[in-house]
Amino acid sequence: QVQLVESGGGLVQAGGSLRLSCAASGSIYSINNMGWYRQAPGKQRELVATITSGGSTNYADSVKGRFTISRDNAKNTVYLQMNSLKPEDTAVYYCSADITTSGSYGYPRRYWGLGTQVTVSS
Repeated sequence: QVQLVESGGGLVQAGGSLRLSCAASGSIYSINNMGWYRQAPGKQRELVATITSGGSTNYADSVKGRFTISRDNAKNTVYLQMNSLKPEDTAVYYCSADITTSGSYGYPRRYWGLGTQVTVSS
């Protein structure tokens, strides 16, 4: 049916940049909110950024001014541009999407990607 696949994670030095992508595929009728979350070892999962279908965004205070979330509705893809990376940004990053599937008669659910590792070295 529906799956979300993240890409773009990796190892980067402090001060560097990465761009994460998350593409949704399958029997998709519509996608509402999309977002990025992250979880560092020993920490709770936290919201990083969200974006509505219309392009409205919100960010965690810790990433404001450094990260930018965007989406391409035609490609069912959400992006996270990460600049000025810090070691404390090291985490597994997960994307989410609220999706109504074809034939579900307006019944949405939240889908999650499997995560991609971002490691920032000092």
